[in-house]
Amino acid sequence: ESESESESESESESESECPSCLGSRLNETARHVTVGGVTLPELDRLATSVLRGRLASLAIEGVDRQIATPLLSEIETRLAFLDEVGVGYLSLGRASNTLSSGEAQRLRLATRLGGPLVGVLYVLDEPTLGLHPRDTARLIRSLERLRDQGNTVLVVEHDLDVVRAADHVVDMGPGAGVLGGRIVASGKAADLAASPTSVTGPFLRGLARVARRARLGSGAVSLEHARTHNLKDVSARFPVGALTAVTGVSGAGKSSLVMGTLLPLVRAQLHRGESAAHGVLTHMDRIARVVAVDEVAIGRTSRSTPATYVGLLTPLRDLFGSLPDARARGYGPTRFSSNVKGGRCETCKGEGVLSVEMQLLPDLAITCPECSGRRYNRETLEVRWKGMSIADVLALAVEDALPLFAVQRHIAVRLDTMRELGLGYLRLGQAATTLSGGEAQRLALARELSRRSSEPTLYVLDEPTTGLHATDVELLLGVLDRLADEGHAVVVIEHDPLMIARADHVIDLGPEGGEGGGRVLASGTPREIVKAGTATGEAIRGLVGP
Repeated sequence: ESESESESESESESESECPSCLGSRLNETARHVTVGGVTLPELDRLATSVLRGRLASLAIEGVDRQIATPLLSEIETRLAFLDEVGVGYLSLGRASNTLSSGEAQRLRLATRLGGPLVGVLYVLDEPTLGLHPRDTARLIRSLERLRDQGNTVLVVEHDLDVVRAADHVVDMGPGAGVLGGRIVASGKAADLAASPTSVTGPFLRGLARVARRARLGSGAVSLEHARTHNLKDVSARFPVGALTAVTGVSGAGKSSLVMGTLLPLVRAQLHRGESAAHGVLTHMDRIARVVAVDEVAIGRTSRSTPATYVGLLTPLRDLFGSLPDARARGYGPTRFSSNVKGGRCETCKGEGVLSVEMQLLPDLAITCPECSGRRYNRETLEVRWKGMSIADVLALAVEDALPLFAVQRHIAVRLDTMRELGLGYLRLGQAATTLSGGEAQRLALARELSRRSSEPTLYVLDEPTTGLHATDVELLLGVLDRLADEGHAVVVIEHDPLMIARADHVIDLGPEGGEGGGRVLASGTPREIVKAGTATGEAIRGLVGP
């Protein structure tokens, strides 16, 4: 049984624009109603920051102006809130399922900013996700306004600017997973900075400036005339044997440049195919393969686990299938799969949980009463290695499993890669549905690193620091630095100042989001970006100096 078969992912449905309404969602009559000479679909396609100016310039006279004035005033207030929380580059007609979790949270926050409610507890889970440091200040002001209205605002956050602005900070740790779960420090940001037990304190005291010499790389892949989405005929270099950070405010065109143009063009050239991306690649002879890693690089089903994604399950099944007790019983490796009949618990079909339909409420998942969530039947669990069943092994954290498999190098190398990426606390059999976006992306990266080739490779990562504490960013940087030292090209789309300051080459896009972006403002070393005076340069000035 292959790993891909065991995950049993469903195929995604393809979507296309409705030929009748052309994506406007309105019937023919509604599409042709105009106000001031414009239709609703025309306004829906504009970024909200642009829409504010368009509405202000509408040619409405007489009675229509009297009717429209209070309505336009209310619309302007709401659009201003969208700008304030940093999503002014979004259009009103954009589908909600295309938004990041951070964008969705900030949209919900914008609906509350002008409300009259007081005495409300607002809980936000990492609202700065996908937000450039320039826009974080605006978000902080929005949160402070909610507080000043008499509300309580509780934020789960890693961003140090948000931590510094908080009235009270609770620092959890000292590690992650089973190594955490304790309050190691609390108080104001200054109290954490002075606390010897705080894991956040050293970063609040001020990180040491990045003083290392940037790698020059061994040539570069060049991209010219990129015009995907909002890109304005962009040209950029991506050095091989170096770490490149693509930066810019939200909506500036980072994903359009890397994921929408560079990646498909590289794949097309490597596989001698065609690409719909708009751009021209040169010097591709320096790259032999490409690996793209983002938070959706792994599936999210209850059958999926860290063990399946990094390729651990197959050698573990082989190990248990080779035990004398297993052979005496006639068990082969497939007996130790929770996805096929024979060894799995048939009550829950190897999922460890049962789904209970709740009619008007979401379905409820309960632990399987037959196997107690262990996924396997009693006979399978009787086969033991070092006193442990296959379920016991999958219940181990990566850190605990490492010494047990030190002599099984094909298993140990995968575990060690996960530990290097700061995932030592994950349980091998943990359901993928419980992983955060950052954990999912690092898990996908661990899978690629554990089987990496000596051929020069282009590694592309989309905001790999999502959900990471500064200590975890340091671990990730160590791994990416090693890839660059080995001669690979590493490209990250990133907002995190520490990651940007440690890059060898930075491509800074902007100046704004949407149609106001799509241009290269500056490129070069982090110090050169600081000298250029861009918003990104200001964000990393304290790390690299003037």
